[in-house]
Amino acid sequence: MTIEEQDRSTQVAASTVTVAVIGLGIMGGPMAANLVKAGYDVIGYNRGRVRVDALVARGGRAARDVASAVAGADVVLTMLPDSPDVEDVVLGRDGVFAHIRPRGLWIDTSTIRPDVAVRLAAAAGERAVRAVDAPVSGGEAGAIDASLSIMVGGAEADVEAARPVLDTVGSTVVHVGPAGSGQTVKAANQLIVAGTIELVAEALVFLDAHGVDAEAAVRVLAGGLAGNRILDRKAAGMIAGEYTPGFRVDLHHKDLGIVTAAAREAGVAIPLGAAVAQLMGALRARGHGSLDHSALRLLVEELSGRTRRT
Repeated sequence: MTIEEQDRSTQVAASTVTVAVIGLGIMGGPMAANLVKAGYDVIGYNRGRVRVDALVARGGRAARDVASAVAGADVVLTMLPDSPDVEDVVLGRDGVFAHIRPRGLWIDTSTIRPDVAVRLAAAAGERAVRAVDAPVSGGEAGAIDASLSIMVGGAEADVEAARPVLDTVGSTVVHVGPAGSGQTVKAANQLIVAGTIELVAEALVFLDAHGVDAEAAVRVLAGGLAGNRILDRKAAGMIAGEYTPGFRVDLHHKDLGIVTAAAREAGVAIPLGAAVAQLMGALRARGHGSLDHSALRLLVEELSGRTRRT
């Protein structure tokens, strides 16, 4: 079988599966579009109609509410901002659990508290619903390119059932343990990302203060031990003072709240992480919550008494 024939075969198989995507924002919208591209029958719901219309233009279908999206779906994928949003959409009177078919598969790609993920997985089991928590990393670019890293928690059989969908929207899909484990790994991911952004921000302001060509510096830093994805993906925007959100400060502030609470519950000291959480909160308090999280550079500049150079 040629590669082209294999692709067509995969699309035929996918076309027999209906996936309801609830939440079509910066991440959910591109993920839904990639599912359409792969041949899945995708029906989407979002509180804002513009996002739904964008999915329809790409070949998906529109749902008027969560109930109508879920009722005919084999798989339900949620991508929502926070734990209360997921609980409301899943447990609500007209929510996912009230309308999903028996043995239906629910994949939550949102970033929520691990304890909430465990509780919702237990509630799913009581309703004969298969559930996996599958938060993603890679930002808007990763969602568009279908190159997300996906950390998956749940029973092995349920994870394997979810894998074809997850492989469509991500390039690294790893089963990391039982229910809630995906969210725990995502919390660790957000801790590392926030800390790295803060250090890159400090380094760029430091370089600027010494009159060094930041673009040249980043090229050489990226080739050595200091090389990292933040330098690769975020440094250019930080140097230019361009903070169009790929991942908003508001959301990373929320995620760091998850990290600090989970660390406290486990009795784990995260002194650097706690400091970065405070810095992210301070940036948000200054009215920058809608900017990309790389805007931590703005706070470093303010603390340094320096004006941003563009």
